[in-house]
Amino acid sequence: MKTAVTEMFGIEHPIIQGGMHYVGFAELAAAVSNAGGLGIITGLTQRTPELLAKEIARCQDMTDKPLGVNLTFLPTFSAPPYPEYIAAIREGGIKVVETAGRSPEQYMPALKAGGIKVIHKCTSVRHSLKAEQIGCDAVSVDGFECGGHPGEDDMPNMILLPRAAEELKIPFVASGGMADARSLVAALAMGAAGMNMGTRFIATKEAPVHQNVKDALVKASELDTRLVMRGLRNTERVLNNKGVEHLLEIEREKGRQLKIEDIHDQVAGVYPKVMIDGDMDAGAWSCGMVAGLIRDIPTVKELIDRIMADAERIICQRLAGFLDGAEQRPAAARAIA
Repeated sequence: MKTAVTEMFGIEHPIIQGGMHYVGFAELAAAVSNAGGLGIITGLTQRTPELLAKEIARCQDMTDKPLGVNLTFLPTFSAPPYPEYIAAIREGGIKVVETAGRSPEQYMPALKAGGIKVIHKCTSVRHSLKAEQIGCDAVSVDGFECGGHPGEDDMPNMILLPRAAEELKIPFVASGGMADARSLVAALAMGAAGMNMGTRFIATKEAPVHQNVKDALVKASELDTRLVMRGLRNTERVLNNKGVEHLLEIEREKGRQLKIEDIHDQVAGVYPKVMIDGDMDAGAWSCGMVAGLIRDIPTVKELIDRIMADAERIICQRLAGFLDGAEQRPAAARAIA
């Protein structure tokens, strides 16, 4: 399948693995790239730029296909050395960077000087247009269904994607709620050039996370995520657990007086406890509503091959079948179908 995104990034399938904290290590990124998608190493999971450089090199030993690095600009308790991270990315020969969170505008010259294509994750049309204006090559349009930070507009992809298609000149991919061939075909129908999957890739054999995490995703339904930090305007969608329930209780008690310090223990340092130790009640970790569509734990290649084969069947058989049927009906019947 050829789209603007496959052409831009030099990949076989229009499927991108989103950056995920303590998930986007070399093992997963290489598996996605080897299967024809675009694998993404999560930059800030590596505690220093030097460690990121080593992770990039480790991943390049596992694949000779295109790779990307995620660099997220979000409010943190201590600001990372972003220029040094960008230097490690450039020196590692990475040609695609997925940026997220705050605008990457101040870092665009350094990224572009390295010949890097930038795809910025946006939760609104206005932010997407800003990304286009500052020189981003593509946008990952992130609907309200997504895990992580969905923005503050609560806009689902059924509205957000067609609006992006109306306004943007640069290519975009659909992010949030993406899990299978149905997601991909729907995204293409609404104007996207591919899809970005995060949560779905956690439930794969190559994802370097504790088995408890994968099992929790298979068990979860679409009703098992919660929105936290809404009062701080730093909304995050997470999988519900005892730590999250305690966090929400604190938020209710504090009300408008809530400060980030009040929930520090429920949001800071949680990922190693969950992803490495398998403590599923440790606190808030990003998870999309798409958990309700996860039924198994395949290899990355099995997942991507299945998506592409099913997408072809949906397009060529199911959807084309509607048109074939329409041709055989009287014009008046077609008009009201």
